[in-house]
Amino acid sequence: MALKVKAVERLLKFSNKENDPGVYRYVLKPDLYTSLSQAKVIKEAALRSGVSRGVMQACWDAAGEVIKAWATEGHSVALPGLGTMRFGLRSKAVEKVEDVKTGLIESRRIIFTPDVDLKDELKNTAIQITCYDRNGDEVKRVTSSDPGTVEDPENEENGGNTENGNGSGSGSEGGNTNGDNTGGNTSGDNNGGNTGGGGDGGDDLDKDKN
Repeated sequence: MALKVKAVERLLKFSNKENDPGVYRYVLKPDLYTSLSQAKVIKEAALRSGVSRGVMQACWDAAGEVIKAWATEGHSVALPGLGTMRFGLRSKAVEKVEDVKTGLIESRRIIFTPDVDLKDELKNTAIQITCYDRNGDEVKRVTSSDPGTVEDPENEENGGNTENGNGSGSGSEGGNTNGDNTGGNTSGDNNGGNTGGGGDGGDDLDKDKN
């Protein structure tokens, strides 16, 4: 098994000036994957577990309701075989208690933390890159030799989204207010072709983010 990625040669411009000629760079983006329906997933899970589709559907629905209910109560909820999920906030920090108000909240977040087995599976999965030039012609194929570093949403140093703010915000653990990370989790192209995105909106190579 391998993850499929495209490297497409695109013209990137870094200003709105008419005389900006732009530069061509190969920008990495995920290849399109087929979206699997819930019915297909339930059917496959039923086959692998030996239970009927009806029983699997009932278990699936019940688990979903429990996860939503507990997560909205502030719990970090285990997702069997995957990791944990919790809700959080991204907000601004203020100096005075009088300035604390709901208007400080910038966005609500769904934070997924993969477990060790899932991260190891992703780390050991090969990435196949197919390169296309500006005319849409395939020019090269390569299998990635990257170290397999997996982004950790709980660890800022690993490239994950920070829980604590960077000057303009602050946060706390367990689904409470998360800091406003001024640097963000930038996937966009800053120099015309950084891995993880492009000038057209920064396509991630991973598949929630937070």
